[in-house]
This record gives sequence, C-alpha cells and structure tokens, in this order.
Amino acid sequence: MLEGMRMFGNKSKSRKLVAILVVASMSACTKDAALEPVVVTPTDGKKLYDENCSSCHEGQVPKAPHRDWLAKMAPDAVVRALSDGTMQRAAENLEPSDLDTLTEYLTGVSPAKYAPPPGAAQCVGEAAEFDVSQPPASAGWGYDARRFVSGESAGFTKSDVPDLKLKWAFAYPGAVRGRSLPVTAMGAIFVGSQDGTIYAFDLETGCARWTTRVSVEVRTAIVVEPWANDSLPDRIPRLFFGDLMGRVHALDATTGEVLWSVRADDHPNSTITGTPVIHGDRLFVPVSSLEVLTAPDPSYECCTFRGSVVALDIENGETIWKHYTIPLPVVEQGFSKAGTRQWGPSGAAVWGSPSIDVQRGLIYFGSSENYSSPADKNSDAIFAVDLSTGERRWSKQLLAGDAWNAACYFGAADHPNCPAERGPDYDFSASPLLVDGGEGRQVIVAGQKSGTVFGLDPDRDGDVIWETQVGHGGVQGGVHFGMSASGNRVFVPISDIPVDSEGRPIEGDMYPGIHSVDAATGEIAWRSISSNNCDGRKFCDPGISAAATSIPGVVFAGHLDGMLRAYDAENGDVLWQFDTSREFAAVNGTATGGSIGGPGPAIGSGAVIVNSGYDFGDHMPGNALLIFTPGGR
Repeated sequence: MLEGMRMFGNKSKSRKLVAILVVASMSACTKDAALEPVVVTPTDGKKLYDENCSSCHEGQVPKAPHRDWLAKMAPDAVVRALSDGTMQRAAENLEPSDLDTLTEYLTGVSPAKYAPPPGAAQCVGEAAEFDVSQPPASAGWGYDARRFVSGESAGFTKSDVPDLKLKWAFAYPGAVRGRSLPVTAMGAIFVGSQDGTIYAFDLETGCARWTTRVSVEVRTAIVVEPWANDSLPDRIPRLFFGDLMGRVHALDATTGEVLWSVRADDHPNSTITGTPVIHGDRLFVPVSSLEVLTAPDPSYECCTFRGSVVALDIENGETIWKHYTIPLPVVEQGFSKAGTRQWGPSGAAVWGSPSIDVQRGLIYFGSSENYSSPADKNSDAIFAVDLSTGERRWSKQLLAGDAWNAACYFGAADHPNCPAERGPDYDFSASPLLVDGGEGRQVIVAGQKSGTVFGLDPDRDGDVIWETQVGHGGVQGGVHFGMSASGNRVFVPISDIPVDSEGRPIEGDMYPGIHSVDAATGEIAWRSISSNNCDGRKFCDPGISAAATSIPGVVFAGHLDGMLRAYDAENGDVLWQFDTSREFAAVNGTATGGSIGGPGPAIGSGAVIVNSGYDFGDHMPGNALLIFTPGGR
C-alpha cells in the first residue's frame, strides 16, 4: 500500500524511532523485520529522517503532520515532543544528540542556538486587576455542551455581527496549533496552549495578568469555577483543565498558583482531550488514550486501555467514582501473526466533553471505536451514568462491530495489530446534547463521524427516535468536534474530508459546511455548504471539523480553510466572514493563522475569540489567538 515504508517489526537491540514529531499525536511508523537494521550516525539528520520518518510524513498518512509543517515548528517544540511529549516512548532509546541533529535538519536551526519568540507582556496597573463581578458565562464545554451563549453573556447581538473587527492578536510561542477553548471571566481570557502554558490575558489589551506552565499540551477548555451573576464569589475562583498526559489540574484563577494536580487514569497512554465538566462540588473528567496510535508497532501488545469518566472532588482532586465504558479489565485474546500477545476488549475512549442532565441526575457521554478485537457492545455508544454514584443507567450502541487502530492505515489486512473488523473508526467524538424537543419533551442529539445524527429518548433508555444522514462521513468527520443547539434547532458542522479509515479516497457526494436539524424530528431545516476557497493551496479543505457556537439568531463556525463565518440561524445565510489564514500584527510580534480546528469559536464578554492554526491531519498550522469585537473596540 505504501511502497518502501520499511515497517513492521524492528528486531535490533536498540529500538529505533517509531514515529517522529507527531505533535498532533496521530502517527506511528515502524520498520520491516525482513530488512537489515540501518546503522545511522548521530550527525546524519537526513538519514535519521529518511529511514524513520519519511514514510509517514510525506503525505502518505492523513493523520500525520506533513514534512512541510515539521519545518515550520520551533526547535524547542520539536525536542519537547520527543523528550516529554506524545512521542516520548517512540524516542526513548535515542541519544540527546540524535534529537538535536534531527531538529536542526528539520527546522534549519540548532536547538542550542534557538532564541524563542517573545511571550506575553506582563500587565500593569488596572489591566492587571480581576473584576470578580464578571462570572464566566457557564456556556460551552465544561458547563453546557450545547455551546449556546445568551445575548446577555455574549455582550453583543445579531445586528452587531456584520461590524465585527479584529481587536488584537497573540502569537503562541513555538506553536503550530491551538486546541484549547478560551473562556472569558473577570475581564480576562483564560486559555491553554501547545507548550502547556496557561494564559490569563486582559481582555482589553492582550497583556498577561499571569502565565503558568504546569504541564504538556493542553487541549481542553480552561473551566472557570462559576458563581451567581447577582453575587460575588465566596472564595477565590479556581480553574480546572486536563492535559495531554492525562493529568487534571486546579489553579488559583487570580494568580495561576497550582492548587492540586492528579492523574485521572493509571494507563500509561491515557490522555484528556475532552473538557472536564464542573457541576456542584464535582469535576467530571472524560478519559481517552493515545494507545490507538501505538498499535502500528507490531511488537506492541495491543490493546489494554478502557475509556472512562471520572468524578473528582474539586477541593482536592480525590476520586469519588470512576465509570469504565468497558466494565471488565481486558483479557488475553491470543497471539498476533507477529507472535505478540493480544488483549481485549479495549478502547471505547471518551474523546468529548460530557453533558449534564440535572433533572434526571445523569451525565451523558459518547465512546470511540474499540482498539482491538473483539469489538464489543460498548464502542460507538452513548452512555447515561448516575451523577451521584457513577452507576450505569443505560447505554445505547449505535454502530456495532467497529474495532480499529492506526495500524490499519499501514498494512491493510496484513498488519498483525489491525483488528479483524478494520473499522470504520466512527467515534462519537462530539458531545451528546440534551435539547428541547417541543411539547415538554427532551431529546439527546448525538452526532457521529459517520455523518449520521441521532435523536435518542432520555426517558426510554436511549431508544432511537430518529436518525438523519447529514454528511458523508469519514475518519476525520462527519461530525467531528461538536455541535451547537439553540431551542429545538441543532447546528451540525460537517467536515466530510474524503478519506476512509484506511487512508483511501471516499467516493460520493460531500456536504462540508453547517446544517440546521430539527431536534424533534431530525429533519434538515437548511444546509449551508461551504464554498471552496482553497484555490489549490496545499493542506486546505473547506469543511468544518471544529465545534460550532451559537448566540440568539446566529451560529459561528470556523473552517479548515481558515475562514471564520457567522451564519443566520434562520436560513444559513452568511452574515459575516473573516479569513484567518494569514499573518497578523500581534501584541507580541507576528502571529500566523491557518486552519481552524478543535474548539472552534468562543463567545463572551462582547468578544468572539478563536484559535487559528491546526496542523493535525494534514491541515494548515498556525499560532494565532484572535479576538474580535464590534467595531474592534
């Protein structure tokens, strides 16, 4: 399938690099046991790259950043990815000099001579003060997964949208993407970054009230502890978030001081990509895993991770309960064709932020595919779990027989770690939404990477009320990161990148864009198919992978081609648009925009805030944080 990849089973004493520089954490490359080990010297960066990396990073693997993007990375980010980031295991037997040599070859700059770009300027005077009379909007990931922001919390109306202008920009130092959803509170913007730095920006000026680096990459929103609009907090508010290495952190919102930090799961490949949800005195943390990416190494015993949601005490991070999507630990399933032990059932990770149902005392979340055979009844399912006890009330599997891991990209049926089911990798990676269905009825609306959206009955154990094929689907969407809901309308972003779970082109009609679905019936009220403005640009796609956000009368969506658009919620007409895939004069130098992915736009305190730059899956990198307000005021 991929000629000359030199894969599948390195038997040399020193395990070579399995995958290099996949800061998006979605690539793995191994060598062929039939080939003699290649001896490389620490000074030969080109040979290190050619023999270990080129088979993945020249465009063959849709989820691996292209070689072009590796060249744009900051040298310290490259070294960090290999030393303590997602590729740490892959590079554990390389010498530090090898890492430096690879880095200099790829970026053209020696890590020892690299001077990092400027960070955020420190606020002084009034700009450094927090206004505790301004609580967070409690809308969006971490609070209410419907991502609907009231007019009062938004701070502007539909009539203001055509007048939105850039207020200021910030360049995340050494970054090629932004995955953390910004949150506004106390006159500040709180956001995480690729290098693990948490920023508390002054909303007006873009200076930093504080910065704290406590971890590796942060892909979740920063959840600000809420308080009532008509009262002051009875204590100093806290921030909560998860990181790429599976840790959950609590910080003082006014100083950035670390209050506690715990690991949510003891599996070595666990990670947190979905935003923890705060409710009362508990933090509900979704746990996913990067083990799906380790499987291309045929010597790896695939797979042992089980997805979960963990309830933590917000005071100290202690575990109150933990609910596994796969209830029982994995058991040995025999041996692969390579002679490696196999385990299962595994996977069913929880990639998205859960939804809280206060009325029924439940928390809802979706699961991914199984990572190994056998596929079980817990993959590609929606779960309802008791908020107090963690006991499962019900689960509804909406696609059976889905087992897949990244090995299936490489060797098709021949790779020993590719499950017999071979996908199609149709996760529920987006949050399920509890939506008004009319006539006093509620509906759980769940969007899948297949492009199908389901309406489930919360009072009948998740019985399917309706299902609608909104997009074509594929390994990177259909519905990828998240929908938004206003009243009984659900706004469904569709990515429809035409690549299947084995990297092959998909044929048929595609529907990239935003779509309005009636929560009561599943009928599509309108479609707004994205125009293709790529004009032949590499790594450009018109679809919407990022989550959408709505306010009264308007839905905002960021596109993979860098366009940020505001759509009329009644008919899908474009009210405003802005091309973010360019350079910006930033408060700390020059910011570069690219694709908009992951968290999509955040709205609050009179501003629309978005990260531009998303190198995952062969999309356009960037490091821009952009703040828009009516008139740019």
